[in-house]
Amino acid sequence: MKSRTKPALRVVPTAPVQLSLNIQGVLRDVQHAFYGLCVNAGKQVLAAMMEADRVALCGAKNVPDAHRRAVRGGTTRSSVVLGGQRIALTKPRARSLTRGELELPSFAWAAHTDPLDMATVASIAAGVSTRRYAGTLDELPEPDEPISVSKSAVSRRWVALSQEKLHEWLSCSLEELDLPVVMIDGIHFRERVILVALGIDTKGNKHVLGLREGSTESTRVVRSLLSDLVERGLDADRVRLWVIDGGKALRKAIVDCFGQLALIQRCQEHKRRNVIEHLPEQLHAGVGRAMRDAWDGANAELAKKRLVRLAASLHAQHPGAAASLREGLEETLTVQTLGITGALYRTLRTTNPIENLNGSIAHFTRNVKRWKDGQMTLRWVAGALSDAKGRFRKLRGHRDMKFLLTALNPNAGSATKAERKAA
Repeated sequence: MKSRTKPALRVVPTAPVQLSLNIQGVLRDVQHAFYGLCVNAGKQVLAAMMEADRVALCGAKNVPDAHRRAVRGGTTRSSVVLGGQRIALTKPRARSLTRGELELPSFAWAAHTDPLDMATVASIAAGVSTRRYAGTLDELPEPDEPISVSKSAVSRRWVALSQEKLHEWLSCSLEELDLPVVMIDGIHFRERVILVALGIDTKGNKHVLGLREGSTESTRVVRSLLSDLVERGLDADRVRLWVIDGGKALRKAIVDCFGQLALIQRCQEHKRRNVIEHLPEQLHAGVGRAMRDAWDGANAELAKKRLVRLAASLHAQHPGAAASLREGLEETLTVQTLGITGALYRTLRTTNPIENLNGSIAHFTRNVKRWKDGQMTLRWVAGALSDAKGRFRKLRGHRDMKFLLTALNPNAGSATKAERKAA
């Protein structure tokens, strides 16, 4: 019998202008397997990319081209870094007809980028622990050169990357952001809590504004976060909507820092849960539905009357539920009172946007068994935020943000931050 051989892998060159985007996409799609791809096939892929760049400059080999910008200049030995390891390769050369040697875009990208670092982040995001990371390469061919995928090596790269991301989140300027809405929520890691501030700009884009670590969601910790945001450029002299879960310390810190300029929207879903916790199970559905029906209406005054009547009907037999409903009731109606309706109202009446972000953080960090200290926790949250940022979508109902801007500041209408400064 004749033996069957596998056909050789055909590498299709990628257009130079697309190289960065395509590689980034590969990193996102294949995640932890990309490390093996870089080591085993990276040189072949990069060779094809560089040759495609040279063809774009010089034309096809042995084919006359009157419009060529350069001529072929042979090859030279060079190298790139993958995962902290320097990998030798052969670099094609192209010489300009007038200015000497030209740089190949694909090589310039590879020379200044370590794809393994990005792949490491993607691997951890996918739930691959540092101890199991090397096992993800078991079924891949042996690399041409020795590589390090030990637990300690991966851990060191991860610490460096996450520390860099943490610095970015904690130091970036907020001066150019026009943020009519800020949401704040905490995510708990055993004995620690990380407060996350999420800003919404006038076009509905989401921006992670800052982080703060503490043992509890205390007023002191929240005030520290808010002070940091102001120091980094958050406009403190404008009316702003703050969407929170209803924590007393969180609310107090916001009011202390911004006074009457802070309009508080208490999360309606949190309020509903708090109320029905005081009720027997057979009343959960009915009371929850009555609360939602009140909030679903467009008229804030009517909604308030219905909720007040509901609290009165519960008071005799369930005083705890009645008291919970009355506490901060008007702050559950803030967005209604502003006259915001439709999808934007449904989005801003709860903390769901930031809770979805916190869910991504929890998924990212699910394999961490022990949190050594607050700095480690902050680094992991920063890594999770960096991973989630690429998937941010505009706020639901963002096309109606102009109505919110007018409601927050009727005199300024929908003026931007820059326009308000100029005025």
